[in-house]
Amino acid sequence: ILLVECSNASCCLFFRISFIGIILFGQSGCFHLSDDGQTKPILTHIVLCWLKEPGNNSQQQEIIEMTESFRDIPSVLDARAGRTIKSDRSIVDDSFDVGIVVEVRNEVDLKKYLEHPIHQNAKKEVLLPLVDRVLVYDFSK
Repeated sequence: ILLVECSNASCCLFFRISFIGIILFGQSGCFHLSDDGQTKPILTHIVLCWLKEPGNNSQQQEIIEMTESFRDIPSVLDARAGRTIKSDRSIVDDSFDVGIVVEVRNEVDLKKYLEHPIHQNAKKEVLLPLVDRVLVYDFSK
């Protein structure tokens, strides 16, 4: 915890904004430190999956475990998946079964990931047989 004693309002405001910025950007997952200590943007690839058999726990688990194999693809920085969290909030779409997040450095690495044999095999052997619908979002900062 950083404690700073301020003598005027603008100083306090500066430190509060700086502290909040450090917390938000440090936890956002939108940037990654490279080997040279520089921050580099990350492209985030999100896939929402609706199963042919909605709510099937073993199929959900199969997709979650399949997603972990994406970490073996050289262009992938991180890959994770999980089940939907049900919500009573009207703004939340909880109709899908599994959400997948894959992080790569840029669009070139996204293409490498999509074309990689591990991804192609997972798509053919797991996703196509189990999934009725997917929705994909790609974004970068």
